[in-house]
This record gives sequence, C-alpha cells and structure tokens, in this order.
Amino acid sequence: MKIVVCIKQVPDTKGGVKFNPDGTLDRGAMLTIMNPDDKAGLEAALRIKEQNGAEVTVLTMGLPKAEEVLREAMAMGADKGILVTDRVLGGADTWATSTTIAGALRNIDYDLIITGRQAIDGDTAQVGPQISEHLDIPVISYAQDIKIDGDSVIVQRQYDDRYHELKVQMPCLITALSELNEPRYMTPGGIFDAYEKEITVWGRADLKDVDDANLGLKGSPTKIAKASDKVRKGAGEKVALDGAEAATYIVEKLKEKHVI
Repeated sequence: MKIVVCIKQVPDTKGGVKFNPDGTLDRGAMLTIMNPDDKAGLEAALRIKEQNGAEVTVLTMGLPKAEEVLREAMAMGADKGILVTDRVLGGADTWATSTTIAGALRNIDYDLIITGRQAIDGDTAQVGPQISEHLDIPVISYAQDIKIDGDSVIVQRQYDDRYHELKVQMPCLITALSELNEPRYMTPGGIFDAYEKEITVWGRADLKDVDDANLGLKGSPTKIAKASDKVRKGAGEKVALDGAEAATYIVEKLKEKHVI
C-alpha cells in the first residue's frame, strides 16, 4: 500500500507574521512549523503503516527551506520526502497550489492521499478537495477516524454534533482534522535517519499535465486585497460591581448584543 501525505510548512504565528509588498506572506523571514492538520494526517498514515503495512511519502510545495518540514516528517517515520519548489510557483492561491500539487502527484503511484483539512495560514479548506478534482478521485473531508478495509477506507466524517461513516474504494483522498489523533514526537534515531535520507526535489519541469497559466501568482484567480498581522484587542469596558449587580449587568449586555 502506498500513501502520500501532503504537508505544509506554515508560519509559527506565535512569532508574528511578515508580509511582502504585494501582500503575500514573507515565508523566508518567519519561524515555521508543520501545519497541525497535516501533522494529524501524517500520524494517521504512520498508524496505517504500522497496522497494515504501507510506504509513506510526504510531499510539500514551498521554498527550499521547506525541506525542514520533510525532515521532521521522516524523523517521525515517513519513508520518502518530495519537495516541489520553483520561483514560478510563488504566490500561488489555493487553485494554483492544488494544480501544482496534482501535477507532482501524477508522477507517483498511490493508493491513498491524505491532506490536512486546512492550513493555519489560509483557513480555506480548499486545497485537498481541489487536488481530488484535478486527479479525478473521490474525496472524504473532515476525517475524525480512518480505518482500512481491504482495498477501501472507512472514514468517520465530522458533521456538526454527529458524524457520517463513509466507505470508499481506493485510490482516494482524505482531509484530516487536527483532532483525528495525537501526533507522535520525533525520535533521536529517527532524526539521524531522516538526515541521512535524500530529499527528492522537483521543479516546474517535473509537473505533469499542468498549464503555466494556472501556476504561481500570475495563475491565481484570487488576489490578496489587504493583509495584516492579527488585530490587537482593546482593553474593553471595566466595571466594579458586587455579585448581584455584576450578574444583572452581564445579562443586560447579552440582551443588548442579541445573544439572549
């Protein structure tokens, strides 16, 4: 069984974010982490590997420094790492990103593709489903549990206060929630092994069945109108009241805001 996990190196928002003049993120100048939903998807793949036997490949699109997140994934237990990087791919929105990743995936044999539900630097939840459309394979999103049943997967798909249980034949794509599991830590031995492995690096020339018009900033149908760091909240209104007065005050404020 062959599993490909799409992961992303995202800004560590605790360290602040920086922007380029065109409004895109200055990814080269920020501290980074593995996207939480993607890490849960990687953990799911590693558990399938342990229980059913599988080869796990991690794939990311980004700057050359995104090799770091691939090394982290391999230190956790992934077998191979692929970095898709090229200047012409920079500034991509979800459409251009999914087009690029699908072009890379056409070079790989896979039974199951796992992506995170969404990335914390975009929160669109669009890339995973778009990849499945490009590749013409089924997709199950918002996975909170994954089981393998022969040549099919059984997935609990989160839905409001309940879940849908869906079964689909592979090949297919699943988008994982961060609540899916508790990802493991890297091991010292895993770290040493990860840095002994070779990362496969692909550029524009390695993408299959992809039109240049759909790549990078120029190929992105959505544009950033404005970008800013997180807005700081004001101090708010402060009052000094006893218990009964405070309760009445709070209730009145909730009514005023039409909360109750």
